[in-house]
Amino acid sequence: MGRLFVVHLEGKIYSCKYCKTHLALYEDILSKSFHCKHGKAYLFNKVSNVTIGKTEDRMMMTGKHTVADIFCVSCGSIVGWRYETAHEKSQKYKEGKSVLERFKISGPDGSNYWVSSHGRHIGGSDADDS
Repeated sequence: MGRLFVVHLEGKIYSCKYCKTHLALYEDILSKSFHCKHGKAYLFNKVSNVTIGKTEDRMMMTGKHTVADIFCVSCGSIVGWRYETAHEKSQKYKEGKSVLERFKISGPDGSNYWVSSHGRHIGGSDADDS
């Protein structure tokens, strides 16, 4: 395996909850109204320091999409997914954009977002929602 190249971002940073690798900037958030099986998820215009998995078709709340899971380049943890193709015309704006699951990342203030085994938010901070 070659040498790992990691981009260090400046500003309000979202990072991998497990290894603290920088993933995205607050200013690149397009929407905070996305959801995943662990709760909240944010749509970002661009993300850094991720590898992209195999593409697959998934039926999501907004219709069928071709997506690929994205993984932290440092520790390999799955942190979200990338929209490759939206099959519904109204969803085309998502193509090429990435979703980071709030449960799997730390916020700009270092906060984590915890979810109980029943899928309810039970602790942590999500102050960046305001």
